[in-house]
Amino acid sequence: MKLRILPLIVSAAFCTAAFAAQAQPLEPVLAQAKQHKAPLLETLKELCNIESGSRDLEGLDKVANLIAGRLKALGGEVQLVDVSNDIYRMQDTPEKVGRVVRATFKGRGTKNIMMLAHMDTVYLKGMLEKQPFRVDGDKAYGLAIADDKQGIATIIHTVAMLKELKFDDYGTLTVLINADEEISSPGSRKLIAKLGAEHDVTMSFESSRSNSDKLSLATAGIGAVTLDVQGRASHAGSAPEKGVNALYEMAHQVTQMSKLSNTETGVKMNWTLAKAGTNRNVIPDQAQAEADVRVLRAADYDGIERQVQERSAQKLLPESKVTAIFERRRPPLEASAASKALASHAQAVYREIGRELVVDPVAEGGGTDAAFAAQGNSRAVVERFGLQGFGAHTKDAEYILVDSIEPRLYLAARMVMDVAAGKVK
Repeated sequence: MKLRILPLIVSAAFCTAAFAAQAQPLEPVLAQAKQHKAPLLETLKELCNIESGSRDLEGLDKVANLIAGRLKALGGEVQLVDVSNDIYRMQDTPEKVGRVVRATFKGRGTKNIMMLAHMDTVYLKGMLEKQPFRVDGDKAYGLAIADDKQGIATIIHTVAMLKELKFDDYGTLTVLINADEEISSPGSRKLIAKLGAEHDVTMSFESSRSNSDKLSLATAGIGAVTLDVQGRASHAGSAPEKGVNALYEMAHQVTQMSKLSNTETGVKMNWTLAKAGTNRNVIPDQAQAEADVRVLRAADYDGIERQVQERSAQKLLPESKVTAIFERRRPPLEASAASKALASHAQAVYREIGRELVVDPVAEGGGTDAAFAAQGNSRAVVERFGLQGFGAHTKDAEYILVDSIEPRLYLAARMVMDVAAGKVK
């Protein structure tokens, strides 16, 4: 009996030891993550102290050159891609958008990996003077530090770690930093979709949450409705009956389309902007309103657009003219089997350093460029590989958690290494 049990004991002990060894964090990677913590903060300072609003071409050019220089110094083949000649036109699309930074690193393997972030921000030029980069305890503050300057910095330092580790077992490692994400990526969307289909994995570096260390498998699709109403002007005091009040018609339209949201499907439609008239004593002949639309499935766009068009034909004032323009500004990111496998592997990698990673399968309401990378293909695309952050789009409360730098750098580098090695199934 003892002789029979002994091989089993030895075998079990061997498996336990092997598992324990496999479960240990890769110390060189962890050491690199620790070494890059302070340099990453310096990179963030450089990035945040350059104003780069989506329509600030001068600022975007400045930050693009900084990013391009850093990636070139790491050995990348770098291009500044002008995408203004291939723009998807929406109501608020500018004539020209900032250039995309595309860096290509060639390796010895077969797996192709893309790392995605954006350099443009929602902030107006001049706001930096009152909000320079600063570190206060475990929080680093700055304009667009969470959305998405941290994503750029995390990518740069992940690539630097891989270089210092002499790791190049991937086929192609692509870094793509676009300059029009905050205005729905009208210029860069085609390039992102093209590259997404050509890469086995896309890791998108929007920030994670300060209160939930997570990755996201889904993001919302973003649409918009612009309602234009034309009436007829007349004197509001002496001849109001001769006018066609565009404000009345707009109010009717907004009211009858105020409950098109559907909690069961996740469709959301909310009116957010309105304007009408020119003078207090004139019956307004023009009015306009805008609505924000969110969907979780691309198929849901058809239903909400149909409802908008059907309702807009039901007028209060027959003589008014009502036009409803529906825009599909950004598709939703829907979880694929490959994305789920990638996120599951990320959870295992995170446990190597004693941390639990939440994987969120449901969109929170925001939309990102990850959806373009996944459009028309079933490749692995996962969002929120960036640092933990808070306060995106706020005036004075945007920050990242300094203590999230090391674990997130470890996670990003290890994921590139494991994808390249074919360990993600």
